[in-house]
Amino acid sequence: MVEISSKPEVKRIARARGRIVLRRETVEKIREGKVEKGNVLTTAQVAATLAVKRTPELIPMCHPLPITGVRVEFEFHPTAVEAVVEVTTVAKTGVEMEAITGVSVALLTIWDMVKAIEKDERGQYPVTRITDIRVEEKIKEEGHE
Repeated sequence: MVEISSKPEVKRIARARGRIVLRRETVEKIREGKVEKGNVLTTAQVAATLAVKRTPELIPMCHPLPITGVRVEFEFHPTAVEAVVEVTTVAKTGVEMEAITGVSVALLTIWDMVKAIEKDERGQYPVTRITDIRVEEKIKEEGHE
């Protein structure tokens, strides 16, 4: 791990985004709450929050940080759902890894929730894919107390 003890504690925010491409019918079922496994977005929101909090357990060189806030939102497109995760802390290092971990797990959870309706007749996923996971923005608020 990188030595950070001499760095000041400041408020830090990171926002990440990613997309899962799905069949049009699957997106509509998610939107209408008609997925047999349950509420897809609520489950993905909880999973993302847990992933943010457990990032140092998953990524070996990440520092454990006091997470002060997690916001998870979803945006619908005709053949995709986007997950947006914003993480806040007051710490010596940023939370971008936590944010992209949250997005990744949110999207994986969506996949798990809809896999039965995404499979083709051979049990394959010809349409389903996770793409464009990225850190959209990092903010460091100097002088925060």
